[in-house]
Amino acid sequence: MIKIFHTEQIRQADAYTIKHAPVSSIHLMERAAKAFTEQLLQDYPDKCIPKCIVCGNGNNGGDGLAIARMLLSRGHKANIYILPAKRYSNDFSKNLQRLSVKHKKHIHTVQSADFIDSIPEHAILVDAILGTGLNAPLQKDTIQYQVIAKLNQRTSLKVISVDTPSGLFCDAHTNGIAVKASKTYTFQFPKPAFLLPENGNYVNDFTILDIGLHPDYIASTPTSLYYLTRDDISQRIHSRKKYSHKGIFGHAAIAAGSFGKMGAAVLAGKSALRAGCGLVTLHIPACGYSIMQTSFPEAMCTTDKHDQQLSTFPTDEKYDAIAIGPGIGTHSSTTKALELFLKAYQQPVVLDADALNILSKKKNLLKSLPKRSILTPHPKEFERLAGKWQNDFERLALQQTFSKKYQVIVILKGAHTSISDTNGDVYFNSTGNPGMASGGSGDVLTGILAGLLAQRYTPEESAMIAVYLHGLAGDKALQQQSMESLIASDIIDNIGNAFNEIRS
Repeated sequence: MIKIFHTEQIRQADAYTIKHAPVSSIHLMERAAKAFTEQLLQDYPDKCIPKCIVCGNGNNGGDGLAIARMLLSRGHKANIYILPAKRYSNDFSKNLQRLSVKHKKHIHTVQSADFIDSIPEHAILVDAILGTGLNAPLQKDTIQYQVIAKLNQRTSLKVISVDTPSGLFCDAHTNGIAVKASKTYTFQFPKPAFLLPENGNYVNDFTILDIGLHPDYIASTPTSLYYLTRDDISQRIHSRKKYSHKGIFGHAAIAAGSFGKMGAAVLAGKSALRAGCGLVTLHIPACGYSIMQTSFPEAMCTTDKHDQQLSTFPTDEKYDAIAIGPGIGTHSSTTKALELFLKAYQQPVVLDADALNILSKKKNLLKSLPKRSILTPHPKEFERLAGKWQNDFERLALQQTFSKKYQVIVILKGAHTSISDTNGDVYFNSTGNPGMASGGSGDVLTGILAGLLAQRYTPEESAMIAVYLHGLAGDKALQQQSMESLIASDIIDNIGNAFNEIRS
């Protein structure tokens, strides 16, 4: 699991590595530049594509100078543009001297932002203007601001940022200008800002590059933020033995559906079985009986006494997991049923969609939530539950506080879905794509969660595996569909392919 560190912790990691590896700071910079260059040439191997490296006066600019030297030494076309400054960092100056030995003619010290206009449309621009240490907005009269402003106007230009898009605050809300990068190659750790929706215009895509920061520092330094990878998930997935049978893999009950929304129940139930659950029972309003028996023959079915909505929820001990919410509506009888259920049921439960909407209207029920229950809101549902926020860093803190206060697991859905546990630790997802932003996708996630919880994964494991698996299934579906055409059923159809990739 990749730890996510704040800027000061990353600075300390550099210092610890320099002292204990031991390695000089210029050599550590060389490692970073080499990792960046190799990734750049892997992604863009064509030597005919010109590379334009724009360097500020600090160590991020020093990285840029080293990258330029490595590109030129490998026969790539490269020009270096240095922004003027009163002084430069020591490692910047050393790399400028190294670069000047053989490649002085490629170095240009600029006095205005006008050089951006002359960069060819097909060029790759390497943004090495500012690094992770920025903590105040750039002023409009600075050349850094003016260069970034011009750069952002060149919307068709491919911009690759070194470690972080220049101008982006890594640990706080960015309230100034920042580079809108096509890609960011970041060193060792994703930065907190990369994983929040408000920064989507700046961090379109990022790749994590290992530069060999000292493992002792990484292992011993605490954090509350983590980034999920395939290895984290593969080591948690149970193996199946030869003489296994359906009873071993649990029985999930899913209370879902109302008149006009029976599809939500079908999607959730199918997902639970695809996630490996042995048995699934759908508890639905009576109007959905024929629909369910016809469209989903693998499931068992119980019906409510009401024809069009649910007025009871299952609490039978034969069920190993219970999920409530997809498509159930917020009718008064359904609201009363949830209230009675939460007072009677003591095991972790999965709550989604309309179950969350009921909770937001009846917030006194939050204190009745069984410990380590899993809530799966999208941002608007979470706002109704927890209150408003000014920016996504505030939202993240609110999510951590909410999980700790009510001792529940919150899966806040979106790009890089965040999972907060009862300690306030947060795990960001690394799978998924915008094609999954369509009706029913959340119902699929609820079903996967119920299916895993029934198989006796812990609630924390269920949340991590389900979110990663759901996103990966969406990525697999995208290989056969387009962003526009992908639907929730495509995700279900690719859960098996996602399992296979995790195990490969």
